[in-house]
Amino acid sequence: MYQYASPLRYPGGKSCLTKHFVELIKLNNLSNKTYVEPFAGGAGAALSLLFLEFINSIWINDADYNIYCLWYSILNDTEEFIKKISKCKVNINTWKKAKILINNNQNHSKLEIGFSTFFLNRCNHSGIINAGPIGGIEQEGKWKIDARFNKSDLINRITKIANYKERINTSNLDASILLNKINSDNYFFYLDPPYYKKGKELYLNYYEPEDHAMLSNDINKLNTSWVLSYDNTPEITKLYMDKRHKTFDISYSANKTKRGSEILFYSNQLIIPENIY
Repeated sequence: MYQYASPLRYPGGKSCLTKHFVELIKLNNLSNKTYVEPFAGGAGAALSLLFLEFINSIWINDADYNIYCLWYSILNDTEEFIKKISKCKVNINTWKKAKILINNNQNHSKLEIGFSTFFLNRCNHSGIINAGPIGGIEQEGKWKIDARFNKSDLINRITKIANYKERINTSNLDASILLNKINSDNYFFYLDPPYYKKGKELYLNYYEPEDHAMLSNDINKLNTSWVLSYDNTPEITKLYMDKRHKTFDISYSANKTKRGSEILFYSNQLIIPENIY
């Protein structure tokens, strides 16, 4: 039932929490609100909730311009994006061109930036944009660069997302700006900021300790329901020590698969399901 809906790969992606969010939405009558992810990334949970009709509309925001261009292109240049998937050669030459474009994106269209970001996400180790290609530059590894680039499956996922575009909003804002812009009871926020400890290794837009502290101030000012997920660290639990929380284990695929501990914090007005699935 809860299939992975996103065309992107993300280390520590939270589509695994979809069932938990379904229970939250049901218990708190949130289905008529817009579900907002200020740190959307792959937006796996958002898309699953939308496709399964547990939520009316979703808002995908990411401060990373490359990721924003990807979502913008999927929703607004769907046919051209799909053509690029169909025609592209999944090899190291294409990878090198995508890498150069992403690092010098000033003179390129949203479609070019979006597709290059998509290509690197699908072809790099663990979907990390600034990582190396699967199989290495010399392609001597067990798995090759096309191991996660099933064209027909990716086209199907993108086509389905585009079919819902009237119910999907996208933006390229700093999370704090977005929170202040739409701080009302019309929204239900799920925030998944960069990890406190590994953020610098995994994301182009990572947070310093002071950024995490500023975000906690913005979250505490929200006038609506929200859920927040983080890596389970003393620094983060201290920032949200007055909030109810639950811990859970998650599989990470960065470098090698392993399990880590994460924590969910909840706004005061939410009724919380007993279990995290």
